[in-house]
Amino acid sequence: MTVATPSSLYADLNVDAIADAPLASRTWYGVGGKADVLISPRDLASLAMLVRRCHRDQVPVRVLGSGANLLVSDAGVDGVVLSLDSPELRSVEYNQQGCVEAVRAWGGASTEKLVQELARRGLAGLEQMAGIPSSIGGALAMNAGGRFGCIGDAVHSVAVMTPDGNERVFLRESLAFEYRHTNIPDGIILWAVLRLREENPITVRDRLKEYFSYKKNSQPMSDASSGCMFKNPLLADGTRESAGRLIDLAKLKGFRVGSAFVSPKHANFIAVDTVGGRASDVAAIAQQIISRVFDTHGIMLEREVVFWGADIE
Repeated sequence: MTVATPSSLYADLNVDAIADAPLASRTWYGVGGKADVLISPRDLASLAMLVRRCHRDQVPVRVLGSGANLLVSDAGVDGVVLSLDSPELRSVEYNQQGCVEAVRAWGGASTEKLVQELARRGLAGLEQMAGIPSSIGGALAMNAGGRFGCIGDAVHSVAVMTPDGNERVFLRESLAFEYRHTNIPDGIILWAVLRLREENPITVRDRLKEYFSYKKNSQPMSDASSGCMFKNPLLADGTRESAGRLIDLAKLKGFRVGSAFVSPKHANFIAVDTVGGRASDVAAIAQQIISRVFDTHGIMLEREVVFWGADIE
């Protein structure tokens, strides 16, 4: 552990902590180094106190969700990495009486599991997230989604723990959910209330299967990847162009740098060899794709995948 992350930050709190914690196995890429310390707060009070102390001592704090849409440097990351995987911080709450029009999902909850459970209960409104691996907090932070919509479509309100450890609630009317962007303030997303409607469970499940089938057939879901590497760029006429199409037209399908390669199935997916894979190769190929696409089309791509680590950020 580094001097920047002393155990005094959390030793007296109700948390589980792992020093020099390997992160590779916790990400979809399966590559990357260690965290100074990985901390799982067991309750909200401990999380708040830890965040306050890190803010006071200027210790970096990162939140690890499902590990999708993330690349961790081979050298690892300093500071505190938070995992909101305790029962309290990944719970989903349903009202006990009357018609269910909303649920409260905490930030650590699995979006995939929630989508399936809602379908089982005959609750519609989140099927657009079928096949999108994420935690609720991670999905909200980037307004994750796809062809059929985004998570912001279902949001009623969001609670955020600010860097000074205080909790603030934002109603939908004050929030903007745009393509892979939201104005949710910096901090840790604690929970969201999602608007739903009761519907025949068979109808909801059928729609879910349709959406998931589309994703399975159009994307290389079996590769060691992290989803789409780049956002679809906004053109001068206000429309968005497919980043995958631009990469394909630049003749980069199958292009390789070390252990990383552009998927032959979908050019916006960068995969990595499951044996001997390196985050530095993924970062290098991403930069080369940006350069080649700009040279070919005059369009600058912007990453969708989040990079952690001073040498690749």
